[in-house]
Amino acid sequence: MRRHTLLTAAVCTGALALAGCAGSGPKAGSPAAELSVNGPYMPQPVSADMAAGFLTITNKGGAKDELTAVSSDAAGQVTMHSTMGGAMQEKSSFAIPAHGQLVFKSGGNHLMFEKLKRKPRQGQTVTVKLTFAKSGPLTVEMPVKSATYNPSTGH
Repeated sequence: MRRHTLLTAAVCTGALALAGCAGSGPKAGSPAAELSVNGPYMPQPVSADMAAGFLTITNKGGAKDELTAVSSDAAGQVTMHSTMGGAMQEKSSFAIPAHGQLVFKSGGNHLMFEKLKRKPRQGQTVTVKLTFAKSGPLTVEMPVKSATYNPSTGH
């Protein structure tokens, strides 16, 4: 009888411990951002100290995220800019909608690689680290294209 009581108490204690854990983590099936990068490139810079970069970040997930920082060993700093009506404005972050895209293209949103440590040449690649508000960072190899490169994807 005593053994049965101890076994019942142990089972109940285990069940209570498990019940207490439910909800302490993310719910199964809860939406999350699913980020990927397509079409990255850098036109070969004409300046020795500055270059531009373009890419598309796609979010196939059910939650929005935000690009909060960009860095590269090739530059002293990388800044994010938007262009509207011909005016360029530095941005501290860009939203990436759920089931949407963030596009960096010539004449629009773009990355500026400032204080280049070396002038990237066509055929080389530049490593870029993208940092997000919620998702883990992504490291991208950005190929250097000709200064006049115009991708068929439109950016």
